[in-house]
Amino acid sequence: MKNPASLSLLSWNVNGIRAAERKGFLEWLHQHRYSVVCLQETKISHPDQLSRALAQPEGYFGYFHCATEKKGYSGTAVYTREEPFEVKTFFGADSLLSREGRVMELHFQDFVLLNIYFPNGGSGDERLRYKMRFYAEFLTYVSDLLAQGKNVIFCGDVNTAHREIDLARPKENQKTSGFLPEERAWMDDMATAGFTDVFRQMHPDAVQYSWWDMKTRARERNIGWRIDYFFVNQKFVSRVNEIEYLADISGSDHCPVKMTLHI
Repeated sequence: MKNPASLSLLSWNVNGIRAAERKGFLEWLHQHRYSVVCLQETKISHPDQLSRALAQPEGYFGYFHCATEKKGYSGTAVYTREEPFEVKTFFGADSLLSREGRVMELHFQDFVLLNIYFPNGGSGDERLRYKMRFYAEFLTYVSDLLAQGKNVIFCGDVNTAHREIDLARPKENQKTSGFLPEERAWMDDMATAGFTDVFRQMHPDAVQYSWWDMKTRARERNIGWRIDYFFVNQKFVSRVNEIEYLADISGSDHCPVKMTLHI
């Protein structure tokens, strides 16, 4: 991307983009004027379901990847103040990355940005296998981008807490999807492949969560999980100014994550 000298990138699982609009999302967006806003779990089947203001907010280009497999399910969106060179949502007919509206790839001048809503493996063995296949395919895909000499940023709801520090009750969740050994090992593999969990590198001892179970009012007690991330390839991490979780922003069972780059 070109000017300004710093860029603010935001990632947020909104748990329904139309619900977010009713809760003041557009007012919030225009107040803060983030450079790029990546949303997950939009829960729309087509952009035509959105108001004009939400489909194309003033001052932003809006892009969407919707889940056509099931209504009110999954889906991603990106709002960006600068038009990308390329937007990709199809990764091959046989690719899991093309399905369920989960992956968006945007090309800017200095980096490739991927907005991803990773599958949840908590609904049974079949879905856990799907999640692990998705993980493996994504790792191969972004490793190839690195091999092409691209700087890569990927963000979104990864649906896994990496370390014990990343969830409030690690011992009780050893056998829960989202903290299984094989899921956590994939995050180790991401590091080996050259990707840095930016928040954990910059704040190695910080206890910070990004998702709380609404049914148990866990947010009020801060019994949560850190499952929303920004990852950046190691060579590009030096461009990061700061990263923070905006835990005071309500409206979803997740809070936003903001990362600022100098360009």
